[in-house]
Amino acid sequence: MTQALNGYVKVGNGPRKVLAMSGWFGSAEDWQPLVPALDTDAFTYVFFDYRGYGRSRERDGAFTFEEAAQDVLALVNHLGWDRFSLIGHSMGGVAIQRVLLAAPGRIERMAGVSAVPACGSRMDEGRLAAFRAVVDDAAQRAAAIAFSTGNRLSPRWSAHLAGESQRLSRADAFAAYLPHWAASDFSSEVQGNAVPVKLFIGEHDPTLTADLMTRTWLAWYPHAALETLRNAGHYPMYEVPVALATALEDWLKPA
Repeated sequence: MTQALNGYVKVGNGPRKVLAMSGWFGSAEDWQPLVPALDTDAFTYVFFDYRGYGRSRERDGAFTFEEAAQDVLALVNHLGWDRFSLIGHSMGGVAIQRVLLAAPGRIERMAGVSAVPACGSRMDEGRLAAFRAVVDDAAQRAAAIAFSTGNRLSPRWSAHLAGESQRLSRADAFAAYLPHWAASDFSSEVQGNAVPVKLFIGEHDPTLTADLMTRTWLAWYPHAALETLRNAGHYPMYEVPVALATALEDWLKPA
């Protein structure tokens, strides 16, 4: 019997393999604004959809990042990838680290884009309750997006992204992933890991800041570096797509 695979979008046919994992409000569609700027001769990109999201929307599961890591490995094995790099946005930062732990020796490089660290967002019950409230409320999703981009962008855009988030994810999956990125801590499992890591943050992101990156990712990964993207908040793939694509490929390309 053929193993079921998660849905994905593949772009390019280059020798350098890269798999990208989206954030809580996102899906594989988040990465499409970057595509015109990507070097599709040098790279092959796969934009992955978690169970319950996008092209995997109808796929049931436990909706954990350990499960997502096994889904990624099933997919890359199907594609014939031995070694590959990872990009993770927001909660995708947690997800790519779970892939790293599940596939030691196979990850070439990691790039975190406004990426949640392995300690999660360290939310207490009050903050978790506030985030749970966005599950069924598009207006609160839009408000969260506006806050995370510095309350400086068109409200219509925040509302659009919130609507797409509801359309492209199941409420049960969306709710289930929350505690795994917001309140779990597996930082002791990644401390000292030698994989090269680059963190990209937006200058207007109020939460995923340089100070947080320094105290977490940069403290735990000995080969980690940080770059701030100007004129961006929490969603640089929408806010500054060409600049982000350029910075990512500068990092991911062979030395």
